[in-house]
Amino acid sequence: MHINPSFTPLSLPGQGEEKTRSTPTAFGELFQSALQKVNQQQLEAEEAVQGLISGEIEDLHQVMIATEKARLSLQLTVQVTNKVVEAYKEMTRMQI
Repeated sequence: MHINPSFTPLSLPGQGEEKTRSTPTAFGELFQSALQKVNQQQLEAEEAVQGLISGEIEDLHQVMIATEKARLSLQLTVQVTNKVVEAYKEMTRMQI
């Protein structure tokens, strides 16, 4: 049973199946998809600001919400990236 289609469950060794491992491509695709969503939010926020400047959008609240969503998603992306890099560095320092 798959709860999330982007993640595959691991099978236990000895169940007659090979152990399923996460591939770098799957993580890369997931990360790329997240970056595309963040980029889309940035573009929407820029479009909202341009609409406010040109007078097409009169509701300042819509513009503020769009820019805050873009700002928060970018901050989250930066923090997740920092944690991934930190985890990678920690793994490279481990002795096997």
